[in-house]
Amino acid sequence: MRALVKAKDEPGVWLTEVPEPEVGPGDVLIRVLRTGICGTDLHIAAWDDWARANVPVPLVIGHEFVGEVAATGSQVTGIPEGALVSGEGHLICGTCRNCRAGKRHLCARTQGLGVNRSGAFAEYVALPAENVWVHSGPMDLDVAAVFDPFGNAVHTATAFPLVGEDVLITGAGPIGVMATAVARHSGARTIVVSDVSEYRLGLARQAGATETVDVSARRLADVRADLGLDEGFGVALEMSGQASALRELIANMRHGGRVAMLGLPDREIAVDWSVIVQRMLTVRGIYGREMFETWYAMAALLERGLDLSPVITHRFGFEDYEEAFETARAGRCGKVVLDWSAAA
Repeated sequence: MRALVKAKDEPGVWLTEVPEPEVGPGDVLIRVLRTGICGTDLHIAAWDDWARANVPVPLVIGHEFVGEVAATGSQVTGIPEGALVSGEGHLICGTCRNCRAGKRHLCARTQGLGVNRSGAFAEYVALPAENVWVHSGPMDLDVAAVFDPFGNAVHTATAFPLVGEDVLITGAGPIGVMATAVARHSGARTIVVSDVSEYRLGLARQAGATETVDVSARRLADVRADLGLDEGFGVALEMSGQASALRELIANMRHGGRVAMLGLPDREIAVDWSVIVQRMLTVRGIYGREMFETWYAMAALLERGLDLSPVITHRFGFEDYEEAFETARAGRCGKVVLDWSAAA
């Protein structure tokens, strides 16, 4: 089968032939229809320090996907052939304290699809049945392909109650834009989104932002004052991983405010912890999704009319992967989707 592979210990990704994945008794073989390009995939293609330290070579990359069940192992029940499915890309150990307590998203020995084991940028991918999500009812394939990052957005945005809250979202990448839509749908009173990309701030406005801020040209504190938020924001979602964004976020929180952090910094960030203590802020780290509580929430949000269409901006055939990766890397985009349906 054809697949996008990190084939060499150097920058780049290559479209090449690889064997179809083996299917164990508890596994599901899935014919891939669509995949979404993630920031993680860009790190792997660039072959930066993080990628070199974590990704084995050679490896089929990719973890955002939707497809049809092609075959199931002898021990798999309840997942029929032909079903439309996406997959939870975090594969857990099942034996650590958190796994045994039902807190699977906190597994310390998590393996990542397309990061530590063969991924979904291919004609076929195999997953343990417990990681397979079966879509019920009609589902737009592009939306289904990005359930993984949508889950990150939902997990972050629902970390704290949002009804009636004044919400700050720092970072208008695809997950930040999805979180904006979730916050609007969940009853937030005010949603302010900050970034330095006017293109992506435009996507945030389409998703329901009350106000957007190009922080390279305007102070967040001035925007807050213009909106009459004298005491600051009640809830903040940090999506950027940028030091300046985190510091500005903390400076604009009200006393007792709550911060959910999904953005992953690429280096250590110094913050004024005295402000966090004196304002009695709650800071919660977010990684991935709750398995599978977040998935049920995602499905319910879409069923109740949440619109993700603004965030999916570019579509390419998988053979045009180089242009797709360059588009994602350039940043004037939301989610970039690869179509594998013609690969059969």
